[in-house]
Amino acid sequence: MKLNVNQKTLILGIETSCDETAAAVVENGTVIRSSAVASQIEVHRRFGGVVPEIASRHHVDQITVICEEALSKSGVAWEDLDGIAVTQGPGLIGALLVGVNAAKALAYAHQLPLIPVHHITGHIYANRIVRELHFPLIALVVSGGHTELVHMKEHGSYEVIGTTRDDAAGEAFDKVARTLGLPYPGGPEIDRLAKEGSPVIDFPRAWLEEGSLDFSFSGLKSAVINYVHNEQQRGHKLNHADIAASFQESVSEVLVKKTMMAAERVHAKQILVAGGVSANSKIRLEIEEAARTRSIPLTIPPLALCTDNAAMIAASGTIGFLKGTRADLSLNGRANLNIEDF
Repeated sequence: MKLNVNQKTLILGIETSCDETAAAVVENGTVIRSSAVASQIEVHRRFGGVVPEIASRHHVDQITVICEEALSKSGVAWEDLDGIAVTQGPGLIGALLVGVNAAKALAYAHQLPLIPVHHITGHIYANRIVRELHFPLIALVVSGGHTELVHMKEHGSYEVIGTTRDDAAGEAFDKVARTLGLPYPGGPEIDRLAKEGSPVIDFPRAWLEEGSLDFSFSGLKSAVINYVHNEQQRGHKLNHADIAASFQESVSEVLVKKTMMAAERVHAKQILVAGGVSANSKIRLEIEEAARTRSIPLTIPPLALCTDNAAMIAASGTIGFLKGTRADLSLNGRANLNIEDF
């Protein structure tokens, strides 16, 4: 049965998978009526990364206020909503539980359908807020915890054809940033610093076996750390900008080439880029050029939709709602939820 994606809908999305408490109301899966986000970056910066227990406590403090703010800004009432979508996983289990339980309480109180959403499908469907999806397509998902190539034949169908075998790209960015003494979060700092340098250091690219669409960034991360330590031991002055530019060049080249391989393999009609690392200016520039050269339409969300937000959860939840995906009050957070289960 063909999905009627033009059906009128109003979905409240809730996102608490990591360190952003977010809620948004999205109309028809494509129009953001409101979006509210309470960021915890400043809280976690002093620790150099997200502290799960602290994140959970802040979600508890903010979730009610953020949901009320999103609904108020949207100009709609509870009875106007068609459903409540919430991130079920993956993510920090304590953080997920705050969002899931808030969504269950609101769905029960207002007699609304409850729609579980996979966090990564949210990042993918952030692209539909920008442009309608055309199948088959390839989605490159790059974030702090994920680096995946997802093949979609239709709405709500996900096949992972490439994944990281060790560190995710975002994790490598954060660890290299820490090695260079840059503040958390490391990705934007690397991007900023790289603009001041040149990719003159030949860091490795992990292509793996011939034809593989998988990724590996652990060796690259170690190579950068070893380079820094060796140069320091020799008493050489480090050029942090060149290190950042060279590291970023290595990550970008692998991500872009493997994405193009995947697109050609499945005869993709569209390429999507999703996740926090898709905010990186070098990766955006390189994949735009590669897609243009191959005449494959490319969609990348604006920066505000690359990082965690609830509009993307509502957008993905809209597809779940239309497909009849529902959860009851036994819904629980799942820290390691598999995208192919959706």
